[in-house]
Amino acid sequence: MTSRNWLISGVSSGFGRELATQLLDRGEVVVGTVRRPDSVADLVQKYPDTFHRELLDVTDAAAVRDVVDRSFTSLARIDVVVSNAGYGLFGAAEELSDEQVSHIIATNLTGSIQLIRASLPHLRAQGGGRIIQISTYGGQVAFPGNSMYHATKWGIEGFAESVAQEVAPFGIGVTIVEPGGARTEFRYGSAQVADLLPAYDNSPAHGFLAMLDPANGLAPGDPARMAAAIIASAAQEPALLRIILGSQALNITVGVPACRSASGAS
Repeated sequence: MTSRNWLISGVSSGFGRELATQLLDRGEVVVGTVRRPDSVADLVQKYPDTFHRELLDVTDAAAVRDVVDRSFTSLARIDVVVSNAGYGLFGAAEELSDEQVSHIIATNLTGSIQLIRASLPHLRAQGGGRIIQISTYGGQVAFPGNSMYHATKWGIEGFAESVAQEVAPFGIGVTIVEPGGARTEFRYGSAQVADLLPAYDNSPAHGFLAMLDPANGLAPGDPARMAAAIIASAAQEPALLRIILGSQALNITVGVPACRSASGAS
């Protein structure tokens, strides 16, 4: 198989880390963005010729453009752009601070939009490529205590679905990935929680507290299998608009209108 060049945002943990590791093990080239250089020091050491670390906070639009432009220039071609950087925010809507609301929108929604927008001129110029937007089954359904996370994911899915139609004539495919719960740092490390109000105790809005407690059991999805399915999707022609990963996601989204492909990644 011909080696491909990938640009992946947020490779310090979670799906981004799993994707980067699997791709590098296969001999492919990865530009991976992180906010802390030490978080991928092992990848830099193990893959000095094929892993290119870039420091990036996706909330900085100018920095996003700079990293994307520099990456396409240095590698001459990037075949797959994976918009992955993001995090979860839990709490009832009135429990969230203005800063928390603004930051998750800037990261999950605006940051993803800017990464894709910055990549499009390069993908058009090279005659095609693939964009993969990491979303969640929560981009189709909603649960209490997750309002702003859902807002960002429903928003980025609408953006990506529209862009997919705009860029198809240029040979650029767009795929939205909707994993179910997986054993990643998303739940057990990087998740942020609002300052909780007693008024919502013992209500559906605080049901997420049980989910975030590893003592209650880890999420069912295997991140390694899910990442392998995401990588495989990049070679499918034409690009699938959506892929839903894991039995949890499939069961919950049954009956929700969407183009979908099931994967046994639970």
